Amino acid sequence: MSGLQTILGAGGTIGLAMARILPEYADRVRLVGRNPTPVLPANEVFPADLLDAGQVAKAVQGSDVAYLLVGLPYKAVVWEEKWPVLIRNVIAACRDSGCKLVFFDNLYMYDRDRLSPMDENTPIRPTSRKGKVRASVAEIFMESVGKGEIQGLIARSADFYGPGKQKGSVLTQIVFERLAAGKAAQWLLSADCIHSFTYSPDAARGTAMLGNTADAYGGVWHLPTAPNPPTGRQWVEAIAKELGVKPRVQIVSNWLMSVMGLVFPPLKELKEMAYQYDRDYDFVSEKFDRRFSFTPTSYEAGIRAVVEADYR
Repeated sequence: MSGLQTILGAGGTIGLAMARILPEYADRVRLVGRNPTPVLPANEVFPADLLDAGQVAKAVQGSDVAYLLVGLPYKAVVWEEKWPVLIRNVIAACRDSGCKLVFFDNLYMYDRDRLSPMDENTPIRPTSRKGKVRASVAEIFMESVGKGEIQGLIARSADFYGPGKQKGSVLTQIVFERLAAGKAAQWLLSADCIHSFTYSPDAARGTAMLGNTADAYGGVWHLPTAPNPPTGRQWVEAIAKELGVKPRVQIVSNWLMSVMGLVFPPLKELKEMAYQYDRDYDFVSEKFDRRFSFTPTSYEAGIRAVVEADYR
């Protein structure tokens, strides 16, 4: 076991899960955020603003591994302003303290015409504002790793779902919550395309495993995600069956997304990423699964776990 491991951005879905997992790997676990609260009694808490370089340096001091799990507000203008500052602050802090860094990333930078299948070699060709930010941030990160300034790795996840009524999960908000409330599920653009979702407990477990594996550093890893993803319609049918309700689904067109975005701003921000729903979206984690002999949670088991935890 290592001495101290630190979660930067500890209040989100993955951070909360990792706060429970990391004691298996570290003697001490530090949770960093604007207003962090302990998940386990032994968790250390360290309030910090990651946009302040001095505070970041103090937050990672003494750490063997830091995990960057920050979720900034879902607005392109915020990402463009704050992500470059944040990533440079964290890299500098880890460089100066000799701390390893694991960056939890998404898929927005991938070529929109190469989403099925997606693996670690999928071309980078962002066509959205948020995607361009994520590509730039990943480039800054890997450039620092390549120069030997830090030991780092990128762990990428598809959109995720899991127990806990996750506000950041599209699947939770437009399918689980709506069906459970007696409403029709919603699906963006086409319910007949396949769409991978990563089960959040698997994502948290996989991130911790990577952070504690010496030969994982230096590259990009896709986090464990079940193969053979359902179509949107099949997702709705499977969730409705587990909830014991009718599998009603409303298709949200680009036009409807624009109208709904007037009263629900996150939909307006999601519109530039909607291309992920008008074509097959197949996220592959074979590299991770082989390296760690890991079997991702099946979609059937994941859906059952969410319903058992949150709706029964």
